[in-house]
Amino acid sequence: MKDEALSSQTGAEALVRTLIAGGVDTCFANPGTSEMHFVAALDRIPGIRCVLGLQENTVTGMADGYFRIARRPAATLLHCGPGYANGIANLHNARRAGSGMLNIVGDHAIAHVSCDSPLTSDVDALVRATSEWHAFGTDPARIGADAARGLAQAASAHGRVASLVLPADVSWNRGGVAAEPLDPAAPGRPDPSAIAKAAHALRSGRKALILLGTPAVQVDLHPLLAGIARATDATLMASPTISALPRGRGRLALPPVPYSVDQAIRELAPYDVLILVNCPPPVGFFLYPGRPSYMQRSDAEIVTLSREDQDAAAALQALAAALDASPAGIPVQSVDIPPATGPITPETLAATVARLLPDDAIVVNEALTLGGGFEAAMPFAAPCDWLTVTGGAIGGGMPLATGAAIGAQAIGRPDRRVVTLQADGSAAYTVQALWTQAREGLPVTTLLLNNRSYAILLDEYAKVGAQPGPTARDMMSLDRPALDWVSIAQGFGVRAEGVTTAEELSAAFSRSLSASGPTLLDLRFD
Repeated sequence: MKDEALSSQTGAEALVRTLIAGGVDTCFANPGTSEMHFVAALDRIPGIRCVLGLQENTVTGMADGYFRIARRPAATLLHCGPGYANGIANLHNARRAGSGMLNIVGDHAIAHVSCDSPLTSDVDALVRATSEWHAFGTDPARIGADAARGLAQAASAHGRVASLVLPADVSWNRGGVAAEPLDPAAPGRPDPSAIAKAAHALRSGRKALILLGTPAVQVDLHPLLAGIARATDATLMASPTISALPRGRGRLALPPVPYSVDQAIRELAPYDVLILVNCPPPVGFFLYPGRPSYMQRSDAEIVTLSREDQDAAAALQALAAALDASPAGIPVQSVDIPPATGPITPETLAATVARLLPDDAIVVNEALTLGGGFEAAMPFAAPCDWLTVTGGAIGGGMPLATGAAIGAQAIGRPDRRVVTLQADGSAAYTVQALWTQAREGLPVTTLLLNNRSYAILLDEYAKVGAQPGPTARDMMSLDRPALDWVSIAQGFGVRAEGVTTAEELSAAFSRSLSASGPTLLDLRFD
């Protein structure tokens, strides 16, 4: 009787059962009419937590944050091609971060597509252009197998963006067949010749920089990294592509390659050799007149120890063996940070956060121009994970934080506090994430860095050799009218208050860290 009941299940029911069997416990969703049968199946079949986002770019950003903390893919549910298109900016960030997710993208019933109804689009072209794996469901009997392949791809190597298009009739028709999970592809083994080449370069006596990608900076690798640096006198730096960096006391201080092209060129100029560990060579976000695309010297030797899809830990262990390097201890900075006073500046902000940050917090950094004080302060902070908007598409911060909090809950760590360093201009892109934080009661503190401008664009304007006039300045200001962030947050159900001094920030931040749900602090910079 049970087998007979399952054989008459819909495609949507088979898809849900396949997701559950594959370990999916969370679906970030913004559904529409085409996805109603899938929503009904989620309602009937227990096992997946459904988290509603009010806009698709918050949905995809939440899935990115979830993966970075839980280290397993969530599903998303997006409505047709236009809904998927709304989420592409944070899919771009997720792909650059190496985050795995399986997007379930609803579409019209197959027979309806040729009628070219108003919401019809070339959804297959959209997912093909922006996913690392995609499939188009055509049969309820195969939708389970399609999903199992997608989940395996999403979890393969260090994580991939996978998308499965689900036409409405494939969802509602009977004959759905669930599938058993498939094993994801593990990261590739390192190449012995690459190990030997890197060891030779590090023994050559030339000044060397070891540039580290996300899989190479896991906290359990820090003693090994310290030992390699001590044995070779090489410098360690974090790639700009890192999606999650362990920071704070007892962790290596791994400064990232600076965003500023001129500063990056200066800092990399001394190095004759760059050893790349699961990351590309450092490239400027943009090309500026009279500047190169790559940040290292043109005559510097580039040696790839391990590619982005390879096993960084195995590569570093093999390199250490070739160099006869042993793990080294990490000094613990024990200096107390004094309370900051006076106006809120990048330095007083960083000092206050570093002084009060709780153990094992998650910090999401989309501070942009106001985050300059953290490199000096973070070695004295409590141990934490530091997440960045890796792809540079602004509007990632608050969705990332929301998904990270849910990811922590999914792995049994609901106690982890999430702190978002959020620039005001990019906050306006995905402010809807605040509503999801309130609805789910998430322990997220948003430090809204309010300078009432797209300040980073003023810097970029100067870098291209232009001087902003009235029209340009007007397009980069957010003060006509000024955004009332306290009212905006409260309107989404989040506690909020404004602060104007370091003393007020310290008191308000302390209160927020003890709150059970989300809080936004509007930090008003001069």
